Amino acid sequence: METMNNVFEKRRIRLQAMKTLYGSYLPSDQMLTCPKCAVESPKKEVAANLSVCPACGHHFPMDAVSRLRATFDGGKYRELNRGLGAADPLRFPGYAQKLREAKHKTGLREAAVTAQGKIGGRPCVACVLDRRFLMGSMSAAVGEKITLAIEHALSSRLPLILFAASGGARMQEGICSLMQMAKTSAALARFDEAGLLCVCVLTDPTTGGVTASFASLGDVILAEPGALIGFAGPRVIEQTIGQKLPEDFQRAEFMMAHGFVDAVVPRGELREALSRLLMLHGGGNADG
Repeated sequence: METMNNVFEKRRIRLQAMKTLYGSYLPSDQMLTCPKCAVESPKKEVAANLSVCPACGHHFPMDAVSRLRATFDGGKYRELNRGLGAADPLRFPGYAQKLREAKHKTGLREAAVTAQGKIGGRPCVACVLDRRFLMGSMSAAVGEKITLAIEHALSSRLPLILFAASGGARMQEGICSLMQMAKTSAALARFDEAGLLCVCVLTDPTTGGVTASFASLGDVILAEPGALIGFAGPRVIEQTIGQKLPEDFQRAEFMMAHGFVDAVVPRGELREALSRLLMLHGGGNADG
């Protein structure tokens, strides 16, 4: 197995070759510096590698559309409830402007994108939270979209995949946001009573009210490497208990070691893992 130093050296040589070829390094907006290993990589290369650092395997955030394309067969899916977007029920100061900016930045109407497609030839429903939209926070609209997706999967007798990436409940919607914890949990309870499969995939970060509701209620709970998973953040906990926490506290590997997560699965292996779970739950027969 190659040592990390050898990997870094190969990257350095390749980037130097690019410098010789183009006369200078690519513009900074075309390069991405890994926060873990500090190696620069072309953005296109990182994107082609499922937004994973080619040098050290650090998992960068992945937008909802890219996630769905990487998960479903052939990148094909049918989006559900696309027109459902965020509102401003409390007329919270500055919230309307934040929503406009988030919609413009992401091209989405809300932080949740729900869709139906196939994984390994098996139909299923997927919900993805996009952290670019107000940190994937759970608004009334996000809770409604997730609940509608659960109910669609229930009525269609389809497995459900939930990709979580959130800072928690959306403070600008107050109790309207907190109510979504109970609503999504109740919908999943009905889904579970029907004997259908729900797989939760926890990505970085999965925190707050999302962790305390639907993200923790899957039959199988997977996580991406290094994902932060918890209710309150580690700094808040340290300040509350007055003790220093372990360095890897609340990271995916720590959570698996303590029984909260069933498996930590690298992004490049996730589609195959989901396909196997669907195959096992469906008796091995793909439903065309």
